[in-house]
Amino acid sequence: MNPKALDRLFRPTSVAVIGGGAWCRSVITSLDRIGFSGPVWHVHPTAPDAIRSIADLPVSPDACFIGVNRTATISCLAELAAHGAGGAVCFASGFAETGDGVALNASLLEAAGDMALVGPNCYGFVNALDRVALWPDVHGLVPVASGVAILTQSSNIALNLSMQRRGLPIAFLGTAGNQAQTGLSHMALELIRDPRITALGLHVEGVGDLDALQALMQEAQRLRKPVIALKSGRSEAAQTAALSHTASLAGSDAGAGALFDRLGILRVRSLDALIEALKHAHLYGPTEPGAIASLSCSGGEASLMADGGAARGLGFAPLTDAQDRALERVLGPMVTRANPLDYHTFIWNDAPRMAEVYGIMASGPAALTVVVVDYPRPDRCQTDAWDCVEEAARAARQQTGNRIALLTSLSDSLPEDRAERLMQAGILPLHGLDAALDALAVIYAPRIAADPARPIPRPGLAGEDVLRDEAEAKSILMRQGLDVPRHAQAESAEMAGEVAEPLLPVVLKARGMAHKSEHGGVALGLTSSQEVIAAARAMGTASFHVEEMIADGVAELLVGIVADPAHGYVLTLGAGGVLTELWQDVCHLLVPATEPEIDAALDSLRIVPMLQGYRGMPAGNRAALRAAVMALQDHVVAKAGRVIEIEVNPLIVTPTRAVVADALIREER
Repeated sequence: MNPKALDRLFRPTSVAVIGGGAWCRSVITSLDRIGFSGPVWHVHPTAPDAIRSIADLPVSPDACFIGVNRTATISCLAELAAHGAGGAVCFASGFAETGDGVALNASLLEAAGDMALVGPNCYGFVNALDRVALWPDVHGLVPVASGVAILTQSSNIALNLSMQRRGLPIAFLGTAGNQAQTGLSHMALELIRDPRITALGLHVEGVGDLDALQALMQEAQRLRKPVIALKSGRSEAAQTAALSHTASLAGSDAGAGALFDRLGILRVRSLDALIEALKHAHLYGPTEPGAIASLSCSGGEASLMADGGAARGLGFAPLTDAQDRALERVLGPMVTRANPLDYHTFIWNDAPRMAEVYGIMASGPAALTVVVVDYPRPDRCQTDAWDCVEEAARAARQQTGNRIALLTSLSDSLPEDRAERLMQAGILPLHGLDAALDALAVIYAPRIAADPARPIPRPGLAGEDVLRDEAEAKSILMRQGLDVPRHAQAESAEMAGEVAEPLLPVVLKARGMAHKSEHGGVALGLTSSQEVIAAARAMGTASFHVEEMIADGVAELLVGIVADPAHGYVLTLGAGGVLTELWQDVCHLLVPATEPEIDAALDSLRIVPMLQGYRGMPAGNRAALRAAVMALQDHVVAKAGRVIEIEVNPLIVTPTRAVVADALIREER
């Protein structure tokens, strides 16, 4: 593809619409309705007022909408490429997404040549900045001077998002379809460089080109433009066979989350939250995590904010002494001064005093001040008495220069015209308590610092794999510098008793058995050779692993790394041993993670009090634990994509050590 082809396609001065179906007539109507000022040529052999063939076009068009069947699409593309066209939206389906369309997909790419190709199997795009709509259906966009870009693989979701009534200015709405040539990340990279685009919203089903996504996020970081994403679906290739606990816990969704955290993509869980987060991104740009402030004239709303924020990891900034004194002066001693604040109703409709209260809350350490208010229905009620909230918020915003939001507990309690007016005044309108708090959590709750430039090792996974059992795995890890218990191997029960003598007390394990503890393949705390022999005979296997018993452990952790072809290598940290399935207390990072990232991840686990010294117990050796995790990562990186999964479970952390009590490795031969 010519590097300038996407620019010609997205910002054309001329358009050709090829085909005669209803969708082609809709594209022509869409172009007229949005106010496209350039020539639009309809190409069809028999339609009234149409140009009869591509060869008859007076000049090479910048942008084309191809609305014919899949076979004819290929020949049209070839003709347009020969004519020097800039790019095309391919509406037809039946290419790589179908069993018989793979060869056609290759022909499609060949026919496109240097042209930019969006699709196939997609609606196209609406560019509200330059008044272009290569779009074969209805949409809700209007021309804007600046706004967010939203890209999705789903045409119907794009159409639905265009109908939002929440004050979000959408500058560009695009669909990618099958991404035969141009992926979402390539489209996004072209758009994010436009100074009129303030932020980027993505709805993705699969990451696709990881290099392109990483390049996009490096550019987004350089330009200081937030990227908000909603990811749905699961990549079929992203989860390996679940031989280890790690592989079953770290599926593709965990991999996507770890990747997004590394790259700096703020991930939301719903379309509603996507819209709310994009409004914040458009208005306030990139934002560091921090505590917020909340105020309302209702104790019930204050409680909802407190509970909802805490459940999502949002912090509420404590009032400073100066704020406390100032609030007492305005509200009197009868109002309980706290954050969230219930400022009661006795100052309602007194906009200057309300503005003073809002300003006091906004002038403190909070990164965002949220005023909770639900407006009455204008078709059934007189709403003038609620104008004081907007007036006070405007005054507080002007006075402090800090971020202020108006949040409605119900999504339909803030009319569109008021939301648009608030956005123009620099005040964030937030629709619906749950969606708003979900959006604020991804923006303001603690998160690791993004590092989109850090290299991401990729799994190779092309050859035959082999499972290294515990003895082999520990030997490999010991060479990597991990702490492994003193041990010996035995090929009979009697031999196990003999080699156990210098190691007593010991742990006896059956070799060649996955998930040994679940199948009677582990015996702990054996104190004599006779106990070892009896335990070995009961296991019913012929080969055994004998090792010293680690008796002074303060916590058992799972540390594992699994190859995720869609996202890289995923590091899983969590409660280990018998607690792994019971608690499912895990977190995920992308390899390689830094020591501060590992520390922050460990601190997020419910098991962390045991590491810190619980109820008088000694603390675990945090430095040894970090070193073990780093060494495990180093092994994976050094193997250059050959590791499929590696797990230490448990890693027993003692006051002085971090000991590999059990391990397995699956890798290419």
